[in-house]
Amino acid sequence: MVGLSVPAEVTAILLDIEGTTTPIAFVKDILFPYIKENVQEYLQTHWEEEECRQDVSLLRKQAEEDAHLDGAVPIPTASGEGADDLQQTIQAVVDNVRWQMSLDRKTTALKQLQGHMWRAAFTAGHVKGEFFEDVVPAVRRWKAAGMKVYIYSSGSVEAQKLLFGHSTEGNVLELFDGHFDTKIGHKVESESYRKIADSIGCSPSNILFLTDVTLEASAAEEADVHVAVVVRPGNAGLTDDEKTYYRLITSFSELHLPSST
Repeated sequence: MVGLSVPAEVTAILLDIEGTTTPIAFVKDILFPYIKENVQEYLQTHWEEEECRQDVSLLRKQAEEDAHLDGAVPIPTASGEGADDLQQTIQAVVDNVRWQMSLDRKTTALKQLQGHMWRAAFTAGHVKGEFFEDVVPAVRRWKAAGMKVYIYSSGSVEAQKLLFGHSTEGNVLELFDGHFDTKIGHKVESESYRKIADSIGCSPSNILFLTDVTLEASAAEEADVHVAVVVRPGNAGLTDDEKTYYRLITSFSELHLPSST
């Protein structure tokens, strides 16, 4: 894999996060374990706050919907009569969260609590976002060359801003012109990329999308977006056909902008 020339019509670069800017291991080995290890303490600390009450209420509603599932963990309503009763309720929430995570579920209730816990962790400096070493220098070069740079991730816009605002490289949010999550559409649907182009105010063909997921690359390509697939340590392997079909890069430094070729 040598350099890849960016088409002259490209004015915006759209970046995936997990497996593209950020090691999959950061999400798998740091972010998710943080929730499992700290959910009990977080609930104890924030139980009386309105935001936490809403999170628990949503989790309880989800638990009711899940009652028919094997191994589902119910969340009783605290009667308010004594510390033991409260601790039992908190333990039920903890067990429910860990059960959902063991199944890799993406319920709104779970994602909402995780988002609030990560916000507290990033803000306090307990967790810092990590990037591959080529990412920030490359984005700075692109910006200096007049390129617009956007993020599109299945993680919420709030979670994205936490990652880039509290990172090992400091606060790098100023490098990005905007953020998109699945509210604009799923990443494997071509219409999502047309909507992003509309939102940015350009044609799909003015965008280069970098992702490690070929299903996303295919959807973007169907919308006339330019695509390169990013091959990083820890990412899922590509088939021989995918390696032949897609333009591949192993580092952002391999992209050559029109002005620099």
